Amino acid sequence: MTHYRISDAARLIGVSDDTIRRWAADGILESGTDEAGRRTVSGASLAKRALDLAPQHGDDEPVRRSARNRFTGIVTAVERSGIVAQVELQCGPNRVVSLMTSEALDDLGIEIGSRATAIVKATTVIIEAERPDPPAPPRSPQ
Repeated sequence: MTHYRISDAARLIGVSDDTIRRWAADGILESGTDEAGRRTVSGASLAKRALDLAPQHGDDEPVRRSARNRFTGIVTAVERSGIVAQVELQCGPNRVVSLMTSEALDDLGIEIGSRATAIVKATTVIIEAERPDPPAPPRSPQ
């Protein structure tokens, strides 16, 4: 099972180290210690907590969408160049950049500091994962 150090867990779901420690102390996250005696939390309990904290988009919305990847955040940059515009959002720890027409920018009334939601529908999503450490070679008898 995957385990994360407190600071890594906090960074993954966008909360403070103290929040992770409090959740562990309250039994919300399964915790333990690693070989070096550092406090850790289980990846499975962290994943469950992340889902519990995620905003729910239910049937009460006025429209239905096929896209499931929604990132709500604050507009941090807007660049207009002729008929095109680039908008940057900071959505928690994620930066999302969108290209659109200048007309769409005007229609949406987007400016730096606006709240906006990026909805992503992609035909390809690439996922990376860290390689596990290779096993140590066996020691030769001395």
